[in-house]
Amino acid sequence: MARTPVVADGIGPLLTVPNAITVVRTVVSLALALVALQSDDRLPWVVAAYLVYYLGDSADGLAARLLGQETRAGAVHDILSDRLCTAVCAANLILLQPDLAVPVGIFLLNFMVLDCLLSLSFLLWPIVSPNYFAVVDDLVYRLNWSHPAKALNNIGIIAAVVVGSLPLALVIVIAQLSVKVWSARRVVRRIRELEASREVAV
Repeated sequence: MARTPVVADGIGPLLTVPNAITVVRTVVSLALALVALQSDDRLPWVVAAYLVYYLGDSADGLAARLLGQETRAGAVHDILSDRLCTAVCAANLILLQPDLAVPVGIFLLNFMVLDCLLSLSFLLWPIVSPNYFAVVDDLVYRLNWSHPAKALNNIGIIAAVVVGSLPLALVIVIAQLSVKVWSARRVVRRIRELEASREVAV
């Protein structure tokens, strides 16, 4: 179930505890993933990089809610930091399973571009982050930013790499891409409705 909507009031402040957590978890995850790229035994480093990324991503969001420090700037910072961590970690996935380079590449294209644009679309409405997108479109929220949806965003491709199955990996990334394309089309409709309502108001 979606949380009570929060109406955005400005973009900041920037210097908050959640943003500090985002910086720390991004730097540490990135460092671990870069060490993995240089290592002959990269699997433990990749696992550590992903754990720091996931646990840190949960921690910054939890801190933002508990401390009342949810901001639009923090949401954008979090979205972009997620992409950086994912890109370097995914490079390691390709090195671990070179045969799965194509599905990992599709996953990256989806996550780095389409999912990023979709996530940033919250800025068009007076809400603090995608976590409150249910006030715009509940189904799009549940498919993209609910806890299960966020977990599946990265875990699916990681599971496919661990299993080492090309067909499974392709099914997962095509399913993810399909959800994002469908969601993007629905968000475009919501944007058109928003523009139409603004024209009527004028």
